Amino acid sequence: MSDVKDLLGSFVWYDQMSNDLPGSEAFYSKIVEWTLAPNTMNDQRYTLLKAGEAMVGGLMPIPQHAQGVPPCWTGYVAVDDVAAYAGKVKAAGGAIHRGPTEIPNVGTFAVAGDPDGAGFLLFKGNSSEAPASAPTGLGHIGWRELNGGDGEKAFAFYSGLFGWTKTQAMPMGPSNVYQLFATKSGQEGAVFTKDAETPHPFWRFYFNVDAIDAAIGRVQAAGGKITNGPHEVPGGRWIVHALDPQGAAFALVAPKR
Repeated sequence: MSDVKDLLGSFVWYDQMSNDLPGSEAFYSKIVEWTLAPNTMNDQRYTLLKAGEAMVGGLMPIPQHAQGVPPCWTGYVAVDDVAAYAGKVKAAGGAIHRGPTEIPNVGTFAVAGDPDGAGFLLFKGNSSEAPASAPTGLGHIGWRELNGGDGEKAFAFYSGLFGWTKTQAMPMGPSNVYQLFATKSGQEGAVFTKDAETPHPFWRFYFNVDAIDAAIGRVQAAGGKITNGPHEVPGGRWIVHALDPQGAAFALVAPKR
């Protein structure tokens, strides 16, 4: 297993804040075929998501400090000093919604927002070992995508904080660009300006599944909704965008239809 220092500035964890934790457990264990594991690190109510033997994310009730926030997926970016990065976020025009907070036996986090309001977390774990990462592994996260308020300014914000670099760019109409990026670890994603129909900026995460049509069937049978796709994307992969029964946005990506 690699050292967590190799993942600084990259997403290392993902979880869904839920207003129906048993419902989230039932839904996602069917859709992505994750297995569920109890939290044994502390007394917080939290369900771990496993892809094989690898822990990749979690499900949690919406906490007291976030009451009023709708169910959603959020990503944790690894940093070496949460308090210092919280200061950097504010200096760069972002917001800190909850200052550095310790999770017993796990690490320290802070809840942040970029200048246009898309949420993410800063995180420093207690362990020096990096979380498992398998970009194409079933149940792992295969892509990250920011629907930004202003794509170019948003990229500058994250790049300035975490050292992300631009790779390819694909036009999205006359005044928008789907800007691909790489982190220092090689993790990949994209940033672009959201369309007018998207109510607010947010991060969308793509979960790897085996075949997209079968996954669409599971989403619909379990009470979720497909909002876009299926579409074939460069590299011969297939994607769909979806909402879970609570309205939290997510996406699926597969190597075949």
